[in-house]
Amino acid sequence: MALYFKKADLLVAADCTAFSMGNFHSNWLRDKSLVIACPKLDHGMETYINKLAMLIDEAKVNTITVMMMEVPCCGGLLSMVREAKQMCSRNVPVKAIVVSIKGEILSEDWV
Repeated sequence: MALYFKKADLLVAADCTAFSMGNFHSNWLRDKSLVIACPKLDHGMETYINKLAMLIDEAKVNTITVMMMEVPCCGGLLSMVREAKQMCSRNVPVKAIVVSIKGEILSEDWV
């Protein structure tokens, strides 16, 4: 229920994206509220999914951008967002951004 999430554009980023991209804060975090996760190393994904659902329905976020690395385990971030969306009454646009291990944008698509 934090005010900075109300009607915000939400960035759901893999932990390592900020470390691989020198421009993460200036280019990707600007004007967004940030949540981070690691689907490989974090436990309790159900908690994350429920919190994302609350951000969608209760905080009424405007958009969700999922920024993940090109490694297979990062796909779990997008899966979490999709699962949270299915639990919600609101339809929020989601963009998926895939970052290379060298910090380059490989793809950027609305899903």
